Amino acid sequence: MLTNLRLRNFRCFEGVSVDIGPGFNLFLGANGEGKTTILEAACVLLRLQSQRSSSLLPVIQINKKFFEIRGRYDEHELEFRFSALRRRVKFDEIEQRTLREYLCIGRVVSLANADIELVRGGSEARRRYLDFLGAQIDGSYRPALRAYERALRARNTLLKSPASRAREVAAYDPPLIEHGRVLLRLRAELTEMLAPLAMQAYQRISAGREKFQLRFLPGASDDFGSDLERSHSESIRLRQTIVGPHRDDLELLVDNLPAAQFASEGQQRTIALAMKIAQAETLKKSSEGKAPLLLIDDIFGELDHERRNALLDNLPADSQKLTTATAMPWRDEITADTIYEMRDRRLRRM
Repeated sequence: MLTNLRLRNFRCFEGVSVDIGPGFNLFLGANGEGKTTILEAACVLLRLQSQRSSSLLPVIQINKKFFEIRGRYDEHELEFRFSALRRRVKFDEIEQRTLREYLCIGRVVSLANADIELVRGGSEARRRYLDFLGAQIDGSYRPALRAYERALRARNTLLKSPASRAREVAAYDPPLIEHGRVLLRLRAELTEMLAPLAMQAYQRISAGREKFQLRFLPGASDDFGSDLERSHSESIRLRQTIVGPHRDDLELLVDNLPAAQFASEGQQRTIALAMKIAQAETLKKSSEGKAPLLLIDDIFGELDHERRNALLDNLPADSQKLTTATAMPWRDEITADTIYEMRDRRLRRM
């Protein structure tokens, strides 16, 4: 359980501290008061990455050189300080040279209105969905992803250069293949775990009106090396690597039809919720029944009465929840253990 957060130079907050209760924590306030920032800080503290941005540089407050987050989770003191030049991670006051032990502490699932892009948006959003989960349940996932991305960037830089040489490009094939194979395998295994859970969650939320399917679409075959070799001339022509895990995707189907084209907005929102519920259930199963921290950012106002209640009924009951809202016309439907009012960038426990 997360019991405290202390922020410095983090987005709109020059400095703020909040004690967090068990169970359901609700942050109420107008837009722009920093509700989402509190949830983002919890994610960054536990996962060293933001659920809102692929880079942490925009998180640093304007005209400041660094941000710092401290917090207490499961009786451990955590600290993360980040600048453009350096990052520092401390676990129980001891600076960490590697991140493995630190990242084993907390598990997180984030739910937000933007999750509908899992259905409507491009493949990058769906890969991020897999990556965010994979890095939390397998210690080899994050290093493989980072190594693959480095090799891919270098290879594509050479392909884009005016005088690229085949030998120089080929020098990046071994690390690309080595780490790409790991990613392809891990993402396929993740999808195998997620698919039945997402299907069941969708049926519960939609009262069984339609059938939802989730399938993995790999960006390369089992013989990734041969794929690279066969695509070499086309990669030279297009000046980019055209096969590999960076082309992985998830196929989302409702009654055997592509959800992005044929599902209604209500169905698309149900799919996004089902995928996040599947994430939470997968994390709980992979961590010996320990439920993840749920960050629920202002989504209840976008859901009708039926989906709102179905979501609450299907989230892990024993998860600690940090939830934001601008108003509560549906307050009688939700029992919050702790409510905070946010006004003028200040928090008041109600």
